[in-house]
Amino acid sequence: MNKSELNGSPHNMQQNYQAAMAMVRKFGKPDLFLTFTCNPSWFEVLNCMEGVQRPEDRPDIIIRVFNMKLKELLEGICKHGIFGTVLTEIYVIEFQKRDLPHAHILQTE
Repeated sequence: MNKSELNGSPHNMQQNYQAAMAMVRKFGKPDLFLTFTCNPSWFEVLNCMEGVQRPEDRPDIIIRVFNMKLKELLEGICKHGIFGTVLTEIYVIEFQKRDLPHAHILQTE
């Protein structure tokens, strides 16, 4: 594995930063900043619980549903232009103290 492929490594973060700055140089400052936060009470998460399971018992399901919903949001933004025509977008996924993911999305129109 190349050290730049290791998510969260200093080399990977530096590469991501350089890519983001190159996008700003080419397309200008982002016009939109969105934060997309996971909700462990989403229907899709609760529907997958078995017996007495709680969402915090199944982080795999929480992450899977979060990724599906994030993909749907990004398609709506980029392909369907719900906020206007997108020239470029970049996002990062982080984890909160409660181990729930959230995404920061920058978009340039």
